[in-house]
Amino acid sequence: MRISKRFLAAASIAALSLFAGSAMAQEKLIIGTEGAYPPFNNLEADGTLVGFDIDIAKALCEEMKVTCEFVTQDWDGIIPALQAKKFDAIIASMSITPERLEKVDFSKKYYNTPPAIAVPKDSPITDLAGLKGKTLGAQSSTTHANYAEKHMADSELKLYPTADEYKLDVEGGRVDAVIDDIVVLSEWVKSDAGKCCKILTPLETDIEINGQGAGIAVRKGETALADKFSAAIEGIRANGKYAEINKKYFDFDVYGN
Repeated sequence: MRISKRFLAAASIAALSLFAGSAMAQEKLIIGTEGAYPPFNNLEADGTLVGFDIDIAKALCEEMKVTCEFVTQDWDGIIPALQAKKFDAIIASMSITPERLEKVDFSKKYYNTPPAIAVPKDSPITDLAGLKGKTLGAQSSTTHANYAEKHMADSELKLYPTADEYKLDVEGGRVDAVIDDIVVLSEWVKSDAGKCCKILTPLETDIEINGQGAGIAVRKGETALADKFSAAIEGIRANGKYAEINKKYFDFDVYGN
């Protein structure tokens, strides 16, 4: 079969264009985050995203030599949005759990902290036993809500779309206690917004529920991208960038065991 030179030239140009498009696609990643979970990720009034997750994401993108853009997404819909290709990865303090591993793939962890309980400063609750019969607030679709369902079945669990909403309710006396990551609660009770409350106690981690720490989620089967993020995490821990970001937010090593 004879093929004209003009056809070959056109085919070569098309192939080069396809290659260039693929290369460009590899140079830009869209990152999904919640934007309502300080100090890890939070959307400021001027639309700026700030927090540990955001700084880590920027450092990872720099390490991977890619350009990253951020998209905010309500927590309840963040995995479906990833699956629908609204973004390429989730960097939003998402714990690596067996349940989530059925839906998405993960990088290695980039931090690991335990859950905790917070109560009003004048609360009569002095220990975990005191939660029996009390109303406990938690953000829905989180490992902390799952933890409460399993380990605090004697409490009435009240779920909220965001952490900000359960904070308002415990401050207003509409719930007796709340459960979340110890860092989130500790930073909150140290702030003016959280002066109503105190940490009651940290909780023992349940590996089946709390998982292996927070990782970067990608679509199922996109293990190459997950591996790139894992390598970048190792890179920023080795070159000191992780420690620099850690020090900006915390006075302890948030990476954990």
